Amino acid sequence: MPRILILNGPNLNLLGTRERALYGEHTMEEHLEDWRQAIPEVELHHLQSNLEGELVEALQQAEGQYDGVVLNAGGYTHTSVAVRDAIAAIKVPVVEVHITNLLAREPFRHVSLTGSVCKGSIMGLGADGYRLAILHLLALAGSKASESN
Repeated sequence: MPRILILNGPNLNLLGTRERALYGEHTMEEHLEDWRQAIPEVELHHLQSNLEGELVEALQQAEGQYDGVVLNAGGYTHTSVAVRDAIAAIKVPVVEVHITNLLAREPFRHVSLTGSVCKGSIMGLGADGYRLAILHLLALAGSKASESN
């Protein structure tokens, strides 16, 4: 069974209570339950940290443990060379996700340091962006399995 890590950065532990008009009314735990029911063929793991180094460690440790990573680095998207370099250093595919459309927000959010080293970026689709990223990573894992047969 494919294993995917959902890795969330700063302030995403506040989903469901934080700026509901932007981020929605559901907690990450509620979303995870929905995705596990909707996509039972994948084993989903979740880690959230407000600490940059913990995100770097999780990305480095994903090698050999996960078939893909869905990453919402939060504010570190725009500031962290360390997170960017960790993504670039691993072979595990990473899809960047943002609940809001960064290009419709403040100018400082328009630049993603992490996006250029990810397999793709999804933004502005709400929490559904995570589901779409999971499905994409499943497709990648399936095509790799086919190539090795």
